[in-house]
Amino acid sequence: MLLATDLDGTFLGGSQEQRQQLYQLIAAHPDIDLIFVTGRGLESVMPLLADPTIPQPDYIICDVGCTVVDGENLHPVVEVQGRIDDKWPGEYTIHAAVEHIEGLVRQDVPQERRCSYFVAPDVMEKHREEIEKIGESLDCDVLYSADLYLDFLPRNVNKGSTLTALIEHLKLDKADVMVAGDTLNDLSMYEHDFIGVCVGESEKGLTEATEGRARVYHASAPGAGGILEAISHFGFLGVEGIDAEGRDDIVPGASDLVIVYHRLPYEEYIEDGEMKRRNHRSPNGIIPTLASFFKDGRKGAWVAWSITDPSLKEFEVHTEVDKEQYPNLVAARVGLTKEEVDIFYKRFSKEAFWPTLHTFWERASFVEDHWNVFCEVNRKFAEQTAKEAAEGATVWLHDYNLWMVPAYLREIRPDLNIAFFHHTYFPSADVFNVLPWRKEIVGSLLQCDYIGFHIPRQSENFIDVAKGVMPFEVTEKSGCAPRFLTYGCAVGLDEMTTEIKVNDRTIRLGAHPVGLDLKRVDSALEKPEIQNRMKELREELHGIKLVLSVERLDYTKGIPAKLEAFERLLEDHPELHGKVTLVTVCVPAAKEMTVYNELQNEIEQAVGRINGRYAHVGWTPVQFFFRAVPFEELVAYYAMADVMWITPLRDGLNLVAKEYVATQGKTEGKGVLVLSEFAGAAAEVKGAVLCNPHDPAEMADTCYFALSMHPDDAAARMNEAYDVVSYYDIAHWGQDFLDEVADSARKNGRGSADLTVVA
Repeated sequence: MLLATDLDGTFLGGSQEQRQQLYQLIAAHPDIDLIFVTGRGLESVMPLLADPTIPQPDYIICDVGCTVVDGENLHPVVEVQGRIDDKWPGEYTIHAAVEHIEGLVRQDVPQERRCSYFVAPDVMEKHREEIEKIGESLDCDVLYSADLYLDFLPRNVNKGSTLTALIEHLKLDKADVMVAGDTLNDLSMYEHDFIGVCVGESEKGLTEATEGRARVYHASAPGAGGILEAISHFGFLGVEGIDAEGRDDIVPGASDLVIVYHRLPYEEYIEDGEMKRRNHRSPNGIIPTLASFFKDGRKGAWVAWSITDPSLKEFEVHTEVDKEQYPNLVAARVGLTKEEVDIFYKRFSKEAFWPTLHTFWERASFVEDHWNVFCEVNRKFAEQTAKEAAEGATVWLHDYNLWMVPAYLREIRPDLNIAFFHHTYFPSADVFNVLPWRKEIVGSLLQCDYIGFHIPRQSENFIDVAKGVMPFEVTEKSGCAPRFLTYGCAVGLDEMTTEIKVNDRTIRLGAHPVGLDLKRVDSALEKPEIQNRMKELREELHGIKLVLSVERLDYTKGIPAKLEAFERLLEDHPELHGKVTLVTVCVPAAKEMTVYNELQNEIEQAVGRINGRYAHVGWTPVQFFFRAVPFEELVAYYAMADVMWITPLRDGLNLVAKEYVATQGKTEGKGVLVLSEFAGAAAEVKGAVLCNPHDPAEMADTCYFALSMHPDDAAARMNEAYDVVSYYDIAHWGQDFLDEVADSARKNGRGSADLTVVA
């Protein structure tokens, strides 16, 4: 069959359950063709194409029948559109013909091939005959409605005539076409011998005009529900057939909270041909914090990927995490092949999304086949999540690797409270819009109930991107101060959007900078070997100030620019020779990430050049460690560093900055944090010395300023920074985020269990 349907009040109307059932029926039936037939302009239809829950139409007839395009590429159906264009004289021709008539006020309308005016009744009455003659001479229909609106349209072009022309062009049987509408504006579709349905709650004028027509069914259910009634009534599918053809129901699981993350809450390794598990040897603070929500015995699931290996025993989907600490938390493993992991995570995410997110879009590589793998992996995540979540459960998704999960999950489990936290930077619209799949990504994220970012600037960037994809209403804003810097910082913002309304759904947004696990710092400082290492460093650095830099090997970190600035510092301040050392800890990328080889060579050459130029016996200006350093050892360096120099060109947050502040605060240090104003932490961690990493001269100056700062000033700055880092710790981050999720769920009419971090 072919369904030709009006949108507002019809295909987009009815209850959420009825819309979902209709949309799934169409998705499950590739032999059901779909045509949108609407009075909207094409531009206002396009946002619907970005909504992943709405089926993609095969064709779109819009502008009340004046425009017809292919639903996939939006190109005109030339054979039909050409005939319409031949009838249209053009708006400038029409305007020239009527501009002498006083009292006609031009009205801008979004529809193409339509010329509109505001006209008072007395003016229309006085000039009616003349206006109708002008319409006749230009071969246009003249419509006057509501005692105000005057429209010139191509003669005899309407929804019904254009639909008929399209059906004839496609050589389809009229008997297989069913039209659906709800207003008198749809009447022309019922006048071309198609089967039709007037959905429940249709305008009285439409129902009266179609009364007694044997081929028109008057449904009782409004919107999508009425279309479903008609599909059954006309025998395309019976009631049982409609129920059977929808997507297979997924029986809800038992988990009140489902964490969906790229890492399992434990490490997997192979020993003696068996897959075994152990605690993470280097856990970040997020993993234990997320797990802590399950310490009170709450039923939960942790969905993450695991590589399937045919050489091992049968893949185990569910495993325990820690029976003693989290008795009712299970890991739900999504089985992926090594090739899927390589494409989805190591290649596509890192080669297409990572550079774009960090504003290095010219480095990005967009491969359609890789996008298809990415979507398929995200679908697997969604399906596994749907099986784990209890009725009305909260699902917490993490980061850009899972961008498409909300779309697939909302389709199969509309009852869930879906929250998403974006751990990486989110760029402005002029950068993000480079992505070929931006509409699908934004459409998916807008299926969430709550979306969180590190800082307001990143959240507002998302809002700007979304504005270019679909219309929505901003229903709430809030000031960013005093929690965040507003001015004097590249990523500062004074006001952010905290709530929007898309169609009938409310979506809330928030800024939640990830906090630090302070217990890890305490634990490291308490170890005797770390105390000894601190003592050794104190002796080694006697008379020398330590500038510390810790980062991964990545072009976003700005390491070459930092080395250039340090070389400039030594050149401008010869009195520092022999009195300052830059220690750079650079964590290598995975072996598969060959994209960083050139960067590594550039860094090593710069280090060699600086040391070759300035080093002398007993002093090396730059000490470069190209290896991962255990966290505990880093803490020793943090405690001894006079200046922590963190200058990424772009960073979502930067936890290293917080680790330094925490260590200095706990050891009553007087170090200085020099931080790029393009790192998310710059908007939150007050007391840091901010610099522009794109300006080597400014970087050199701020580093010198930090090195020469009076100890009392340095201590005051560090105390201010430590107050922020110690209060807004990782537990605060997790609790604050889920509290907002619960409020958002209640606002959308869904219950939400109270979720509490258990220390």
